Amino acid sequence: MSPLLRRAVALIALTLSAKAAAQMPRPSEIMPRATQSTTSAVINNGKHLITVGDRGQILASNDGLKWAQVAVPVRSMLTALSFADDQTGWAVGDDATILKTEDGGKSWMLQNFEPEKETAFLSVVAIDANHALAAGAVGLLYATRDGGLSWNEVVAPAIREPELFLHAIVRLNDGSLFVAGESGMLGVGSAGKWQRLKSPYDGSLFGALPRGKKGALIFGLRGQAYVSDDVRGNRWSRVALGSDAGLYGGVMLADGRAVLVGAGGAVFVVDAAGKRAEPIASGVTGTLCGVAPVSGGLVVVGDDGVHHINTALVAPARP
Repeated sequence: MSPLLRRAVALIALTLSAKAAAQMPRPSEIMPRATQSTTSAVINNGKHLITVGDRGQILASNDGLKWAQVAVPVRSMLTALSFADDQTGWAVGDDATILKTEDGGKSWMLQNFEPEKETAFLSVVAIDANHALAAGAVGLLYATRDGGLSWNEVVAPAIREPELFLHAIVRLNDGSLFVAGESGMLGVGSAGKWQRLKSPYDGSLFGALPRGKKGALIFGLRGQAYVSDDVRGNRWSRVALGSDAGLYGGVMLADGRAVLVGAGGAVFVVDAAGKRAEPIASGVTGTLCGVAPVSGGLVVVGDDGVHHINTALVAPARP
């Protein structure tokens, strides 16, 4: 081999090595002001509050006031999390990232990382310690049946389209899976069989919460929120919010009420009948993306990080 050819081969090898290194996951950095960074979601897993957000940051708290950042093996933006019980949970995000914890959020293992796909998971639902589904941008939908040892694409043409974002996937109280997404997309089914539903709104829906035995509360752009007692019945009623703030996160309370959060620090408590909503002053001006009840109030998260709201309007989280 000539010197010029050897040099060309060496340059190609270096280029390929650099590309491979760029696609390798890098651990999240421990930051002194992590609670002020962009935070996408928060959950009360029954023992601890856990948040996920920018640069792979995951924080844990016992009371919603003091937070500790934990080690995470990836630096990608994390967007959502879900727990099957107080120990087992998954978090998802950019670069098709999927993380799992088996100790209540103290440590996390990387189960899926595909930066070459240039896409993101936006929601995840943990069914039990072995079964979970993750949904996201451009019709992304994966499922595991073995605790995350393998994740496989779900064949679901009824709800998957190449350009359609699946913003939320949740488990209804009858065990059915329910998705909400772009262009008013709604679907119900299981990991293997899905049905497209008629939607009361043709804009983007960013979240869904289980309600009653077969129903749901859905929400999205311009203060759009609707409730149904049976999602398969295709009958939805508008929730009167008295606001056109976009809604990006929510949580059900033990007494059947719900809390929704969104643009401009908006926080609403929706009554159990799903007809009216009472606003709560959050003291936050940035967009809120997630909320979880905690003793004495709420923890809300979003563009401006993590905030605690003192309010007597909420009840403990649903077990």
